Amino acid sequence: MPEFVDLSREIFHRTQTHPSHPPVVMTVWGDHDEKKYAGNTVFTSKAVYLSMSDHAGTHVDAPVHFDPRPGALSVEQMPLENFYTSAFCIDLSHVPLKTAATLEEVQAAVAASGQTIQKGDTVLIWMATNERLLGKPGYLHDFPGLSLPAIHWLAEQGIGMFGVEAISPAPEGEPNFLAHMACGELGITHMECLANLHSLIGRGRFTFIGFPLKIRGGSASPIRAVAMFA
Repeated sequence: MPEFVDLSREIFHRTQTHPSHPPVVMTVWGDHDEKKYAGNTVFTSKAVYLSMSDHAGTHVDAPVHFDPRPGALSVEQMPLENFYTSAFCIDLSHVPLKTAATLEEVQAAVAASGQTIQKGDTVLIWMATNERLLGKPGYLHDFPGLSLPAIHWLAEQGIGMFGVEAISPAPEGEPNFLAHMACGELGITHMECLANLHSLIGRGRFTFIGFPLKIRGGSASPIRAVAMFA
């Protein structure tokens, strides 16, 4: 049987989200203490109400989020094969908070993983963001990320997308906006708010699975991201 490693964060009331997006609102819509009647049958049911951005929780950005050109794909238009790929994870946990990993650091981390990037790969990037910041105010502002040269190099190697634990792929402010714009220019995308990446370090290749919801015109979508080891 394959082994599955859950790479997704829970979605709950007031899940940590990027400050520019609306909050996650979650409440009970109906519960088992409310009896319902259908003819002679008495039954109960439970349902939960959710209101959230398409960028809430563990999610993937669609090209239309950061690419203003006509024809940029929304999330339901992205090929499903983009979300079922070969993948590996690199260790950049030493990068200081609020800092962008350099091209040389990313290249060294890929080399240390023992892997060579193949066309269409998903590259996950452990920066110990959750270990250092999740649950603290700094999670929304103090995260590390990738430098522009590093993003360009990953794209040049042929990746389809990369993923980080933070709410953005690069440190807060201008670096983040430039990173998003670069993804549009380079024809790649990225995932944010991943979890458990530390458990992938040193384990080589795995199959990444993280299908988005079919949101019409969506600029992103929550995903249930998992690593599958055969």
